[in-house]
Amino acid sequence: MSGVPPGQRTAHGAPAPQAGEPGPAPGGGAGQAAQPAIAAALQQAQARFDAIVRNTPGLVYQFVRYGDGAVAFTYLSDGCQALLGMPAAELYAHPERFFELILEEDRKSYLDAMLASAASLWSWNWEGRIWVDAWKDVKWINLRCTPHIQPGSETVQWEGIMTNITESKLEQLEVRQSRARLAELTAHMETVKEQERTRIAREIHDDLGGNLTAIKMALAMLSSRLPPSDPALQDKAAYVDALVDRTIDAVHRISLDLRPSILDFGLVAALEWQVKEFGTQAGIEIGFDCAPREIELEPNRASALFRIVQEALTNIAKHAHASRVNLQLHRTRHYISLKIIDNGRGIAQADRAKPQSFGLRGMAERARALGGTLTLSHAPGGGTVVAIKLKRENKHETAGPPSPAAAGGATIGS
Repeated sequence: MSGVPPGQRTAHGAPAPQAGEPGPAPGGGAGQAAQPAIAAALQQAQARFDAIVRNTPGLVYQFVRYGDGAVAFTYLSDGCQALLGMPAAELYAHPERFFELILEEDRKSYLDAMLASAASLWSWNWEGRIWVDAWKDVKWINLRCTPHIQPGSETVQWEGIMTNITESKLEQLEVRQSRARLAELTAHMETVKEQERTRIAREIHDDLGGNLTAIKMALAMLSSRLPPSDPALQDKAAYVDALVDRTIDAVHRISLDLRPSILDFGLVAALEWQVKEFGTQAGIEIGFDCAPREIELEPNRASALFRIVQEALTNIAKHAHASRVNLQLHRTRHYISLKIIDNGRGIAQADRAKPQSFGLRGMAERARALGGTLTLSHAPGGGTVVAIKLKRENKHETAGPPSPAAAGGATIGS
């Protein structure tokens, strides 16, 4: 077990007593008689402490920072060699070696955390990477310690533990990378789906719509030549003409469901159309507020936002029991924000966790694929607020002066 090395300063700055040196003798008489019992109790306490430290994973340590900025390790457990790749005696003699182990890009955060803890006397919790020369490898370590200031001095002392968190950190990085790859795949799939919807909608509109129009024209010509004396043929021709009209309406409706052609005129126009359609079909009062009136987005981003609005309005019509919906689209210097607010019954936490709640998940994935955030919250007075916030990509968005912007992450809040 590594204790305070000979010649090192203690936490109070005084020379540490050498091993075996007698301490100050208490008073004689009864005090001398109590010495063996006190020594035995101290040995038992030390034995218990040593047993705890030996079975504690990581490195138990005591670290001090003096008023002049000098640092020292005044206690190091046997875990020093296993964690840092150097014996405790070397770190006692050269405490600056620990700072040299830290990778250069992580040193600033280490110093900042130390100074913040010393200034506030709050716990010091830091994660970073060290280079272990003994194994030619990088380790992630976590140190957690509690500070206190020595009375009558500017010396701050911490007691805590360092642990190897390399495995868990690598797992976290792998999870982040997997999520990033999943988001990238989701974005690609949504783009492909939107392109396929556009292609099918145009083919239905152009091919089937054109053919049906030609059929209607030919039918009208044939109907004009039917003999007036044959009402049965007249009725049959009228029935076929009505059937063609219904089919043309169905083609038009399917094309709009696949991809509204009004999206070609921009997101604002598409949302105005969707608001009118929703109000008519669902019988729910709905308002639309847009500032400024013209907000131009890159087509894929506009389509994704439009789909999020469609899904949100569908959920409101099915589940919210709302009588009023308000849609707000705003553009600031750096962000595009979209809010869908209803006065319905709200979304319970259990509803969000349902295994089949693919609507909410789909909206979140679309927002994440756009590099934005989607949050769900309670509306004042009841109901739900669905808020989407995207960073502007002015390279593609023609509204406003261009300036570079980076995409952010995405979360679902409550």
